Amino acid sequence: MGQAGLAPKGTSVLTGRDNQTFGTVINKLAVIKSGKMKYKDSVEIAKSRDEFVKFFADPKYLGAYQDGFINKHLISGELGEDGAVSKMVYKYGNRDMELTETIIAKRLPQSFESSYHHKHMDNFMRCKFVILNDHRTRYEYEFEYTRISWLIPKLMAILFRGMYRK
Repeated sequence: MGQAGLAPKGTSVLTGRDNQTFGTVINKLAVIKSGKMKYKDSVEIAKSRDEFVKFFADPKYLGAYQDGFINKHLISGELGEDGAVSKMVYKYGNRDMELTETIIAKRLPQSFESSYHHKHMDNFMRCKFVILNDHRTRYEYEFEYTRISWLIPKLMAILFRGMYRK
């Protein structure tokens, strides 16, 4: 899938600007406790909430804002709706990574919740879309890694927290 037909590489599909000006990071928090890691952040987007959510909800734009994204295939349910299960494929260097996504609560344009399963870890994602004005939206997101079952991912979570934000 990739970025064909979207914004030029290095620019944001949502703003048309380079990724450095895509948004302003407002708040960061990473906590590792009892084998769980939680990460919160927010970004201000120079688009109305409805316009931003339209891109967020459309799988063809995933490659524009998720590093390494290759494709997404529906396994069961109705695409993009509560209970839908999809396989997502990413490429990091020479390695492919497969995740299973389950949509828990699609309450767009206000919020979106989903869970992700990988053979070595599970996580939960909660997103909120806050209207700042007619042309600005704050995208708030929270990830909680609920299971990290292999030594290397646990060490990476501690040493390279930034990798898990992507």
